[in-house]
Amino acid sequence: MTASPDHPFVAAVKPLVDAMGGELVGPDEAEGDDVVLAWEGQDVLAVRLPHLSDSLDHILTELERRHGMPLAELDRRTKQSVVRRLEIRGAFSVRHGVETVATALGVSRFTVYNYLNRENAGRRGK
Repeated sequence: MTASPDHPFVAAVKPLVDAMGGELVGPDEAEGDDVVLAWEGQDVLAVRLPHLSDSLDHILTELERRHGMPLAELDRRTKQSVVRRLEIRGAFSVRHGVETVATALGVSRFTVYNYLNRENAGRRGK
């Protein structure tokens, strides 16, 4: 990477890249889908975005970290909240997203669909 890890721009974007499950690489290492970022007219770094399926795994891991326990150990109401958050973030547009989330939550696909349908019915009723 051209800039040091202490560069203010690197420090500013690193939390976002980490939250997405991306990777910081040097601009000279950028490949096809990498996004090169500049600071004051100079290419400083590139962001290598994760594959969508990797992003879902990363999001689930982050949710476990935030809750301080495996998602399967959460109570029903909290699991429903997790499903709402994941829906907002597009988790169910990823191939096998429902199955991946169901496994992480320790519930069936049917239960995840019920959580989704319940949330969507609540929105329609408003």
